[in-house]
Amino acid sequence: MPSFARLLTTIAPVLPPAGADAPHVESWSPSRRLLVQRGDAELVVQELAGPVGGRPPAPPVRIPAPWPRRFGRCAVAPSGDVAVFSGVHALTAVDRTGAVRWEVRHRCWAGCASHDTFEEYAHDRGHRYASGGSAVFSADGALVWAHVRGPLERDDHERDGHGRAAGAEEWLVVDAADGRILARAATGSAAAGSVHVPHVDPGQMGLSIGEGQDGAPLRWGRWDGERLSVDSFAGEALVLSAVSPGGARLLTVTHGQEALVAHRLVDGSADPEPEAELRAEEVIPRHPEADPDAPDVEAFWDYEAAFLDEHTVIAGTVESDEESGAGRYWIVDLARRGTAEPLVHPYPVTGTARALGDGTWYTVSPTDHGVRIWGLR
Repeated sequence: MPSFARLLTTIAPVLPPAGADAPHVESWSPSRRLLVQRGDAELVVQELAGPVGGRPPAPPVRIPAPWPRRFGRCAVAPSGDVAVFSGVHALTAVDRTGAVRWEVRHRCWAGCASHDTFEEYAHDRGHRYASGGSAVFSADGALVWAHVRGPLERDDHERDGHGRAAGAEEWLVVDAADGRILARAATGSAAAGSVHVPHVDPGQMGLSIGEGQDGAPLRWGRWDGERLSVDSFAGEALVLSAVSPGGARLLTVTHGQEALVAHRLVDGSADPEPEAELRAEEVIPRHPEADPDAPDVEAFWDYEAAFLDEHTVIAGTVESDEESGAGRYWIVDLARRGTAEPLVHPYPVTGTARALGDGTWYTVSPTDHGVRIWGLR
């Protein structure tokens, strides 16, 4: 039985599509949502009022960017007035006035010795297409979790017990107020890129690391105020998509995209045994527009999926569907294991459906970057 979507509101972007990334929503709680758009020169942040569609977004806050968007990633504090830019050489916190609050410099993701300013590598192709890490604020805004390439510059003076500087890729827990490194741990990865997935508990965090065809290491971190512990599981082959709104579950997609998997979190640790596992070949029917003379056309899950609420997942098979026709979306009820019901929008939508944690979700138009927020009818 299909589910049907209804459009709640449409939000126009602040920055034009030609000079900016598509907007996305950072949803810290049903009452605290930020619409974020990255341009080359600035990051634009708007608070979205609740309930959805009740009134237009707040006036934009503009945070100057230390380098253009293709040279790294960024994250916004729940307060909406400070951003951390994760670049090829440094992790830099900038406020709305353009002031640098703090900076943590690390080994270059492009492999060079060092650069002091962006202008020194602005036109270097290796830096433009370098691998990279990521960073995100904790749910309370007090911490920044960051995946960087070590060693850090301060390691020249802070050696380990064997006289060696820390090396390889590291996961840092940073004081968001002043940039002090509170804890660090090796990730044991060789990243092309990474994504952080926050938990409602500021002391817990997910890190999904992409290594291209080589694998997808998944790390789960816990910080108790004194010690950082890091768990990994599933043989380096799971992509972390989401944490449920109440923090009780993780949602993952296998590296080969053949299965959508839900895991329970027990005492802050991820249960390696899945609570539910939906294999695309078993629950997703053949695309109705697929070429009948192409019997090998198979559906697979998109890497991005999310929780509409604690028990309901929204997922897509858009990437695999594009060769046959319109992308499809699905509603998964974890209480009814092994079922995926079609989700029908009133007109064609494209790209990822991203949940907001209260039963609503949004899509972004690739042509005008308009944000459309949806609910179930």
